[in-house]
Amino acid sequence: MSTIGVKTVRSSYLSFDEDGRPDAASVTGFGRWCREHADRGEDLAVDLFAGAGGLSLGLEEAGWTVAASVDHYQAALETHRHNFGGLALDWDLGDEDVQKEFVDLFRKNDVTVDLVAGGPPCQPFSRAGRAKIRSLVDAGERAQIDPRKELWRGFLSVAQGLRPRAILMENVPDMGLGDDFEVIRRIAETLEEDGYETSINLANAWQFGVPQHRQRMILLARRDGKVMRWPDAQKPLKLRDVLGDLPNLNGGVGRRKMSYTTTPKTPFENLMREGSDGVLYDHMTRAVRNDDLEVFKRLKKGMLYSEIPRELRRYKVNSFTDKYHRLDVDGLSRSITAHIAKDGYWYIHPWEDRTLTVREAARIQTFPDRFRFAGTRSDAFKQIGNAVPPLLGKAAASALSKCLPERTTCGSTIAKEMLLKWGMRQAQGIFEPWFPGPRMTDLVALAMALQTRCYTSDENLCHAARPLLGRKTLTPELLQECVYAATTVGQKRQLGKLLRLCGPENRDQLDKMVDELGDAEREVFDLLKGKDVLMRRPAPVRAAARILGTDSDKRNRGTNGLVDLANLVGSGSAASIRVAALRLIGKDISRSGSQDSESCLLDDFRSFAEQELQNRAGERQLRLVAG
Repeated sequence: MSTIGVKTVRSSYLSFDEDGRPDAASVTGFGRWCREHADRGEDLAVDLFAGAGGLSLGLEEAGWTVAASVDHYQAALETHRHNFGGLALDWDLGDEDVQKEFVDLFRKNDVTVDLVAGGPPCQPFSRAGRAKIRSLVDAGERAQIDPRKELWRGFLSVAQGLRPRAILMENVPDMGLGDDFEVIRRIAETLEEDGYETSINLANAWQFGVPQHRQRMILLARRDGKVMRWPDAQKPLKLRDVLGDLPNLNGGVGRRKMSYTTTPKTPFENLMREGSDGVLYDHMTRAVRNDDLEVFKRLKKGMLYSEIPRELRRYKVNSFTDKYHRLDVDGLSRSITAHIAKDGYWYIHPWEDRTLTVREAARIQTFPDRFRFAGTRSDAFKQIGNAVPPLLGKAAASALSKCLPERTTCGSTIAKEMLLKWGMRQAQGIFEPWFPGPRMTDLVALAMALQTRCYTSDENLCHAARPLLGRKTLTPELLQECVYAATTVGQKRQLGKLLRLCGPENRDQLDKMVDELGDAEREVFDLLKGKDVLMRRPAPVRAAARILGTDSDKRNRGTNGLVDLANLVGSGSAASIRVAALRLIGKDISRSGSQDSESCLLDDFRSFAEQELQNRAGERQLRLVAG
């Protein structure tokens, strides 16, 4: 039987001045505060769902001044007020009246906002968050509908109300990957209707100086005609170069305040110490249980829970494959999440037998040592785990800088417009059966879906289904005409299945045949009926990559490839036409004999788009390929 060995001690609550810094804004003096900063040439930003201020810090390091932030977590609000000069408001942005009040705060003071940024709560979208929510719903401790999942509407409402030059929204990748980017595509589509150029991105934090495996989905938008250009990617850091100058605790738990014992040796360590005045704060962790200490002593990097001696295990092996995780001294940390507030077993120090301290976790998130966190030790861990890493925030914001050059190539927003026009043109010709439209009936959609796996050209597929356009019922003579038009045995066999629809119970039989379709076939049927289907298949991904000038069809097709798709497909009634157009181009590329080859349809699309751009009177000339 295991023994605790240590008494669990809750740390004291660290409080800061409720009014924040001496130079902080107040509601009554907000207009004056904003004008003073604007008069100095500073561009103002707001940070919605700001938490402790990781994104706020990134914005300020990228050149903005955060005029106001909003959150609903008391400790995080105290943290933000202590570290930043703008307003930190405890307002609920899920309330439409509050959204209006926030926008009116700027309007009545005649304050111009250059950048609206924020990260709506990610727990309803993240895999870990969804699993936790499901368990609480099953236990009757939480409602099945999570209102936080709709808080993106509050973000969008405020952004539309303030109408800034630029917009930045951050969230977990699963906000996109988990639902075919439905929400993020709807946001982007709305912003494009308001005149913004948008870009959906999956950013790996380590490429921008963050020493951990952390991927985030970031939506960028701007309406000033300039490029969105991220900083160059960096080489990954090693934890020895991130934590090496912090004092070892030698079996202790550390303290809220202590002195450094060594000098910084790496650029990252020097960066983290800037402004600390030689004082090290919050280098404290939890006491280690006796039985955990025995495990920690044996634990090597990459070691599975099942490899721990049986007598030292407290959890089921099949449920906790990596319950304990030793961080790699010569590698990146695993992603710091809010779970670290519960226990630190996923974050065992690279060379000491203990879990990470608050300061070490903050460094891995790239909070500088001068940055303090209000609340208890657990509050600090939670704020750190929920935060946007400041260096990632800085990189994303830098892509929206006013200093970037004018766009000379069309971005995904214009490419998306061209794709829709090209697709509508194809739908008026020989490829009409491949596009949603006025003559697309359930019968035509089913005939095309049944032919999905037939190895022949799209022209042949469309030629065989063309007699059915506009038809809702099938006769033996009409079916014979379709089969006769088919060019391969496979086509004829698949179309022959429609014979079931020639009887008196046509509608019932058609519904049954649709229900019997495989996943790929049902996807085609739904697409042709105008449903919003992203179609995660090689052909549309291949076409999106060619149009946007990326290699996502060859690397990371399941992530970056889907981002390219989302950027080109958009949302709403036109999305299905764009997907059909991408599928048509992608299939033509694959039939050219090599994935590196171009195609007649891709060339046709490019020629069409460039001619359209040249015909736009009064607009500067843009080349098609996105830059």
